[in-house]
Amino acid sequence: MYWTEFFTVALVHLLAVASPGPDFAVVVRESVSQGRRAGLFTAWGVGAGILVHVAYSLLGIGLIVSQSIVAFNVLKYLAAAYLVWIGIKALRAKPDPEGLKIKAHATHELSAWKSFSIGFITNGLNPKATLFFLSLFTLVISHETPLWVQGGYGLYLAIATGAWFTMVALLFSQQRVRVGFARMGHWFDRVMGAVLVGLGVQLVLSAARAEVSAH
Repeated sequence: MYWTEFFTVALVHLLAVASPGPDFAVVVRESVSQGRRAGLFTAWGVGAGILVHVAYSLLGIGLIVSQSIVAFNVLKYLAAAYLVWIGIKALRAKPDPEGLKIKAHATHELSAWKSFSIGFITNGLNPKATLFFLSLFTLVISHETPLWVQGGYGLYLAIATGAWFTMVALLFSQQRVRVGFARMGHWFDRVMGAVLVGLGVQLVLSAARAEVSAH
């Protein structure tokens, strides 16, 4: 009975998750600069972050936040601050005569929890994800669909997101790919840092425009 709705949810999600954004940027950066293990845990953190959006969507909190300009802008500013913070750290990368560390067990590799938290926080604070899930649970998923079925959709979305970014991590953590990026040395970190800062600034401008239009 719910298969048609499920396939619609799956298709919409596929189109959304495949479009580059903060999640993609952090998974690529961690996979290239820190290695496969870090990339995978970052990817799984992104997938787990989806459960946050699912939870507040099911509880109706997402609708409340989206309708409150102040609350939604606070979310945007928090997300922007986090992205800019990560970006600035990357922009401050110093030249390394050895290029990026591409050893499988580099001593500076981030812990699994640190990598996971980067993905989790990046996705959990993403206001675009908030809007996506709000639209999904109000426009695509019928209000008559049982809560347990909606929860099942949410679990699928988390697993599918984790699987997608797992593939991204596996791709960008390949030795040949990492060696290619290693030739860029610290400039890879700086480019990715600029991307993250740019995404953060975009969120700030979006929040500022929302405040202006509200007055």
